[in-house]
Amino acid sequence: MKKKMWMSLILGASMALAAGCGNDAGSTGTNGTSGGEGGDSAGEKKMYTIAISQYVEHPSLDATREGFMAALKDGGLVEEDNLKIDLSNAQADAANNLSIAQKIATDKSDLVLGIATPSAQAVVQQVKDKPVLFAAVTDPLNAKLVTNLEKPGGNVTGASDTNPEAIKTLASFIAQQMPEIKKVGLVLNEGEPNAVVMAGNAEAAFKEHNIELIKASVTNTSEVQQAADSLVGKVDALYITLDNTVVSAVDTIIKIANDKDIPFFSSDRDTVEKGAFATVGFKYFDHGYQVGEMAVDILKNGANPADLAITVPDKLDLILNLSAAAEQGIEVTEEMKASVTDQETNIIQ
Repeated sequence: MKKKMWMSLILGASMALAAGCGNDAGSTGTNGTSGGEGGDSAGEKKMYTIAISQYVEHPSLDATREGFMAALKDGGLVEEDNLKIDLSNAQADAANNLSIAQKIATDKSDLVLGIATPSAQAVVQQVKDKPVLFAAVTDPLNAKLVTNLEKPGGNVTGASDTNPEAIKTLASFIAQQMPEIKKVGLVLNEGEPNAVVMAGNAEAAFKEHNIELIKASVTNTSEVQQAADSLVGKVDALYITLDNTVVSAVDTIIKIANDKDIPFFSSDRDTVEKGAFATVGFKYFDHGYQVGEMAVDILKNGANPADLAITVPDKLDLILNLSAAAEQGIEVTEEMKASVTDQETNIIQ
């Protein structure tokens, strides 16, 4: 009886030992990596989620978003592979804009992008626990997005779409090449902080050349045509800032400028491509790409938004649209063309 009992104990111990050895062998794969839960998670592809709040659809903001996405792709973040984009558009509605920001604040995302000042302000106010980037913002300090351009601090950084030298250069071009222009009309939504800042800069720049800036105010896109019409006969040229309300209805201004032979100047390349005569600017795609590079640096390299300086456009050039000039009764001289540095890119036929 005792012999049988000892035999049973020995057999049981042997089976336990064999089972233990089997588990040890199974915990190491052919590539030497550990199995189990840790091994499975290590083998999984890291997925990133980026929430984007865009204030309204128009060419400059759309190009900003496209440049941002291109930089993500170039940095190894690709939709339907390792990246999910949650895109929301406020359609220039303040209530929608706030609601979008509040939703983003409660959702699980790895990074947030606000495109245009109102959207950037809303997400910065609502989102405190994840990195926030902004783009297409005229004055980050005035908009209270950051307190320092070199060292933003906190969880927010991004890119301003305004170089103060742009409007100064455009005003000088107008004064030198089109001296008959003494009054410039500006359609303006004074409810947009970025537009107000740029209007002030433009007024100062034109004043340096004894050119008067005359404003026509609007509160929404439906008022843009009437405001532009009200300037006809009072001004020698038209001009708009990076005003989301106005840019969204810029086709109506282009038509008035063409019909009445009024030179039309803008603050962005995309509007010149659509039919304004001239600007001193840059490509919004490039602007968005800069911000996309920041996103890659934060998500993949662990960069801290607090340490990433706010960038501004550094590729400024005069941009002319020759077809628009013909529509608006402008004679484009060789001297005007000579003012364009990159003529192949920035003289639009």
